[in-house]
Amino acid sequence: MTFRLKQLQQRTVQSSAAFALPVHPVLQRVYAHRGIGLPEELQRSAANLLPFTALKGINDAVALLTQALDQQQQIVIVGDFDADGATSTAVLLAGLKAFGFKHLEYLVPNRFAFGYGLSPQMAELAVAQGAELIITVDNGISAIEGVALAKKAGVKVLVTDHHLAGNELPAADAIVNPNQPGCEFPSKALAGVGVAFYLLLALRSALRERGDFATIAEPNLAELLDLVALGTVADVVPLDSNNRILVHQGLQRIRAGKVRPGIQALIDVANRKAEKLTASDFGFSLAPRLNAAGRLDDMSIGISCLLAPDINVARRLAAELDSLNVERREIEQGMQAEALAFLQKLSFTQDQLPDCLCLYQADWHQGVIGILAGRVKELYHRPVIAFAQGDEGELKGSARSIHGVHIRDLLEEISSQYPGLIKKFGGHAMAAGLTIAEDRLETFQLALNFIAKKYLTPELLTAVIYTDGELASSDLTVAMAGILQQAGPWGQSFPEPVFEGRFKLVQQRMLADKHLKMMLQASDGTLVDAIWFNADNKTWPNANVQQVQLAYQLDINDFRDQQNLQLLVRQMTAL
Repeated sequence: MTFRLKQLQQRTVQSSAAFALPVHPVLQRVYAHRGIGLPEELQRSAANLLPFTALKGINDAVALLTQALDQQQQIVIVGDFDADGATSTAVLLAGLKAFGFKHLEYLVPNRFAFGYGLSPQMAELAVAQGAELIITVDNGISAIEGVALAKKAGVKVLVTDHHLAGNELPAADAIVNPNQPGCEFPSKALAGVGVAFYLLLALRSALRERGDFATIAEPNLAELLDLVALGTVADVVPLDSNNRILVHQGLQRIRAGKVRPGIQALIDVANRKAEKLTASDFGFSLAPRLNAAGRLDDMSIGISCLLAPDINVARRLAAELDSLNVERREIEQGMQAEALAFLQKLSFTQDQLPDCLCLYQADWHQGVIGILAGRVKELYHRPVIAFAQGDEGELKGSARSIHGVHIRDLLEEISSQYPGLIKKFGGHAMAAGLTIAEDRLETFQLALNFIAKKYLTPELLTAVIYTDGELASSDLTVAMAGILQQAGPWGQSFPEPVFEGRFKLVQQRMLADKHLKMMLQASDGTLVDAIWFNADNKTWPNANVQQVQLAYQLDINDFRDQQNLQLLVRQMTAL
């Protein structure tokens, strides 16, 4: 099957006011494309964080915590099995311990045995551990039955979450979630770890007001920002101005050497340098190793790594996570090969592809189907749902969507139009999880593509690489790459700058049979190195090609203490 290359399309100006900002003209253009117009939107000081007071339920939550502290109640934190859930759990454990809480335990559901969040089974475990207060992190907004079971047992429940609420809210004693109905907190993009951090900010303020810190040292919550930054990027939430502050502050602490042993060990095992860490390193190097524990084993390994008391313990746990990540990659590559072979057998042309792709194989690993769905989505530019075998005749699905198609809303409409077809679901605009009966897979596929027609247009189904236009040859420098790198953090909804341009292809060779290393020449004769990771080795290198059109990012290649400019190629076409 042959697919069209992604179209290159220059971004449009969202804020002309950006051209008055006191920054380099290239950066003015980049900011204008991202809607930045006011100097305060570029402020990355912690003092510019949004106040916690706008969070609905925050006062009730603090009241629960102060009572729990005064009575030294048994607290059980119920987390989630992904990187956001792990960092959320670690933030709350470390933060509450610093405030003087003495009876703290945590539970993270094994995805294969208990499923997601505060399920009734997890609530039973927490009650059995003697919980007097259950606190959920990165889950709970849909835990109707789990909360009810805990309340019936006389246990108080504090829900902290960031996922979208359903039609019914759990009967918790307090709910803190910027996406719950009636919450006026300006940023709806907080990750679960961000909500947990804000809860600690509110608690510190309350304890400060009542004079607790006259007798004990006031905790420095900034020490938790390395965890907050990692979890925020890992969960791929939009990096609005508030999240950019959280991520920037966390990165600054790490680069300055103020990093906890667990994150330092993850940096080491990923062969990164703490002093040069970027937000993309969180997403592509650290988070996958942390997530591997929840995908294949038990996220407790990841949480233990994050909370490791010293670097030696942390390195041992990071090595375990690294091994799990290698195993995860091997499983994923096998599943991806099977999925692509299946799709190729169907011999779809580009115009015949279903609007949504639904994949299932009985022996696929339940912990890896989300990654598989994401990989296939990138190749086919369609929403993808991959299913694996669950328990007792059920299939567990993981969905990944394209921009413009809110996958959770799509699933909600299917559930409304076809009652009982989906047993349960939840998630975000770009990712969701669901459970269906195994014998209803074909019905679900038909319903999915029928409902999807309301959401999808030919424009949405056209894969596009958005660029920030062309760069002058004089801007192809290490200095410019440094300016752009420092202007971040870049991430979801605040994408790293991508440029386009024509170059002469001077040299080309394949590295490791999959990466195309090149020497390019700009129009004024400037020579620049470039690399295209995972290039098509059936097409390249091609000695007959002399001129190419690129979409690329500026990068600094550090080698033997020498810094050189390198273009990271996103797409290349022969001219």
